[in-house]
Amino acid sequence: MAEPEPPNLLEAIRNQLDSLNRSERKVANVILNDPALATRSSIASLARAADVSEPTVNRFCRNFSTNGFPAFKIRLAQSMASGTPYVSQSVDADDSVDVFADKILRSTIASLDEARKALDSQKLGEAIDYLIQAKQVAFFGMGGSAAVALDAQHKFFRFNIPVTAYDDALMQRMVAAGASTGDAIVVISYTGRTRDLVEIAQSARENGATVIAITAPESPLAEACTVTLEVTAPEDTEMYIPMTSRIIHLSIIDILATGVTLKRGADFQTHLKKIKDSLKPTRLPPNEP
Repeated sequence: MAEPEPPNLLEAIRNQLDSLNRSERKVANVILNDPALATRSSIASLARAADVSEPTVNRFCRNFSTNGFPAFKIRLAQSMASGTPYVSQSVDADDSVDVFADKILRSTIASLDEARKALDSQKLGEAIDYLIQAKQVAFFGMGGSAAVALDAQHKFFRFNIPVTAYDDALMQRMVAAGASTGDAIVVISYTGRTRDLVEIAQSARENGATVIAITAPESPLAEACTVTLEVTAPEDTEMYIPMTSRIIHLSIIDILATGVTLKRGADFQTHLKKIKDSLKPTRLPPNEP
């Protein structure tokens, strides 16, 4: 028999309210009175609102299986409602358009902020250096990550190096088998546990290619790659459509593309302008006021 689904964070706080000590109950009441405001608060402002110390807020957060206040806020943003499977963790079946739109945007903003804090600038720099030195670049993604790979191809083709994107495992295997020193392959996977992608990354590295992963920390894919850009998002993509995780991955592609542009220097701007100018004849003039 299947185990019952665990309550979401707000339900868990309500259920444990009587078991909390006096100070932690004050924190709980502030959060329950306005959970949306709590997701936007700093630990200092929440502590002031509850009239407790910041260590008390941290201790309260750890009571609910989070390692601190930032992670607690992410989970809280995702738990504004119990969730509708296969749609979004933060959306309830009877939500109106304005309610679920607000929940999705708040959840995405919170997840992006957490990803911003967790990104390793040294690893980003290493990845950018590898991409600049590459004689050709390929982006691999499957499922929800395939769109991210295509977006990366759209951005990186401007850099005067051959760039491709593949979402088919057989094509990815063949490209990895034919890879060599000087090639860079960027593998995008939220879970980092897709067997094909792990094997493909290993094959590409064995053939001398540099393999950059945008994936979950300490995942099998992360272990198989040259450089890993670690991404965490409170999203179960085995149950829900990828939402916040895909936005984070797209943002990392933007960071990499910007890094490559800056490293190329001012002289490269002429080339980028030439590409941009080529689109001007395709557009209608703006409406006159």
